[in-house]
Amino acid sequence: MLRFTQYGLLMIAMLLPNFSDAAVSTSVIEHAKHLNLTNHIIGYLSLVLFACAYLLAMLEEVTELRKSKPMVFAASIIWVLIAGVYANGGMSEQAGLAFRTSLEGYAELFLFILVSMTYLNAMEDRGVFETLRVWLLSKNFSYRQLFWITGFQAFFISSACNNLTTALLMGSVIMAMGKGSPRFVTLSCINVVVAANAGGSFSPFGDITTLLVWQKGVVPFMDFFSLLIPAIVNFVVPATIMHFLIPKERPAAVMEAQAMRRGGFVIIGLFALTIITATCFENFLSLPPAAGMMLGLTYLKFFSYYLQKTSADTVSYRNPASTLQGLDLSEPLQGTKIDHFGPMKWMNTPQILVISDADEGQTFDVFDKVANLEWDTLLFFYGVMVAVGGLSFIGYLEITSLQLYGNMDPTIANILVGIASAFVDNGTIMLAVLTMSPDISQGQWLLVTLTSGVGGSMLAVGSAAGVGLMGQAKGIYTFTSHLKWTPVIALGYFASIAVHFLINGRYF
Repeated sequence: MLRFTQYGLLMIAMLLPNFSDAAVSTSVIEHAKHLNLTNHIIGYLSLVLFACAYLLAMLEEVTELRKSKPMVFAASIIWVLIAGVYANGGMSEQAGLAFRTSLEGYAELFLFILVSMTYLNAMEDRGVFETLRVWLLSKNFSYRQLFWITGFQAFFISSACNNLTTALLMGSVIMAMGKGSPRFVTLSCINVVVAANAGGSFSPFGDITTLLVWQKGVVPFMDFFSLLIPAIVNFVVPATIMHFLIPKERPAAVMEAQAMRRGGFVIIGLFALTIITATCFENFLSLPPAAGMMLGLTYLKFFSYYLQKTSADTVSYRNPASTLQGLDLSEPLQGTKIDHFGPMKWMNTPQILVISDADEGQTFDVFDKVANLEWDTLLFFYGVMVAVGGLSFIGYLEITSLQLYGNMDPTIANILVGIASAFVDNGTIMLAVLTMSPDISQGQWLLVTLTSGVGGSMLAVGSAAGVGLMGQAKGIYTFTSHLKWTPVIALGYFASIAVHFLINGRYF
C-alpha cells in the first residue's frame, strides 16, 4: 500500500504559526546581544556539519541510513558549539532563548503534521485511496486519457494531501494500466510529479512551502488561491507537449470490486472540517493553526470511539456440534470465518471462534494511526529547523539575505530560489527565506511560494514525489528519463512566473 510520508509530505503537509519567532527569529537577533560567529571556527564547523548531514539525508536510498539520524546529530552538535562559545562569554541566557524559540516553532509544526498524517493514515485504513485507484482501473480509458486524468487528479489531490502520497497513489494506477507501454509509464510519472508539485503550491495547506508562508502571516489565507492559474500553467504547458508522445492505444480494463470500509466518507468530512477549524483559529482568533488541528484530532478520536462501540466484530465461541452441524468443512464456509479451533480453559469441549465476514476488521483505533506515522520524517524536520535556527543565530542567513535580496532584484532572487529547490528540499529553502525575513512585497512572497513549490519538478530528486516514483517504477521512471524533459518542465516554470506577473500585478 501507500506510504504517506517520506522525505518531505507530506513535505505534507509539514508550519510555523509565527515564524518570525521560530528557528531563531530576527526579533531575537535584533533585541538580544549576540556574537557574530560567521568568521569563527565554530561557524565554519557548523556549516560543514549541516552540509554533511544534508548530503547523507539525500543519499538515504544508497546508504540505507535514516535521514533523521545525521540531521538530528548535526543540529545537536551545532547548538552545543554555539552554547559553548556563549557560555565562555557569560551569555548562556541568549543562546538558550534562541534555542527555545526554535524548539517552540518546531513544536507547532510537529503538532500540525501529526494531525494531518493521522488523518491520511486513517483514510488509507478505510480504503479511501484504494477505492479511487480501483475506480480508475475499472474504466476503459485510453493511454492519453489516463495521462490527463492522473495528471489533473494529482494536481487537485495534492492541494490537500502531500505530494508524495498523491504521486504514489497515481503511480500505482499508472503502473497497473501501463504494463504494456513503458513510454506511457515514464511520461505519466513525469507528468504526475509536475502536477503534484504544482497542485500543492496554490493551497495554504497543500505543501510545506505554502504552510510555512501561511503561518508566517506574510500572505493571507485567501490570497494563496491567486496562484491557482499560474500553477495550472506550470502543469499544463509540459503536459501538452508530452501528450503528443503518449501512445494512442487503449489498455484492457481491469474489473475489481472494492468497497470503502465503514466510516471512510465520514473521515474525509472530518478532515475537511479540521482544515476549516485550523483556518478559523488563525484568521478569527489569532491562535496558531496547530491549535485548531489538535481540536480536529479530537473529531477523529471521538469518531474512533464511536466505531469501536458500534463495531459488529462480535466474537462468539460455539460448540462445533451445533455450529457446524451439517456443514462440509472441506468447502469454504459462507458468512463465517474459523479463526480458532481448540479446547477452552473453562470448557471441556472444543470451541470455534466465529467472526462475520462482513464485519471482519472493522475496528478502528486512532492511536494506531498515530503510532504508524513516519517518525523519521518528523525527526528529520526537527534537525533541519533547529540546525537552520543555529546557522541563523550564528549570522549566516543575515549575510545570505543581504546578498540575495539586498544586492539583487527580488524577482531574480526568487527565481533562483526556485531553481535551487530542484537540488535542496523546498521546505528547507523556504525555511531559510522566511528566517531571512526579506523586506519584499506580497507579490514577491507569492512568487517565491510558487517558485520554491514547483522548482523541484525540474529534477527527479527535487521533490519527494519524484523520489517516491523512482522507487515505485524502478528502471522505467529514472533520473535520466526525467532529466531529458527538464527543458520542457523549465518552460512551464517560467511560463507560470510570467502568468503570475500578468494576473497578480495588484500584489506587487
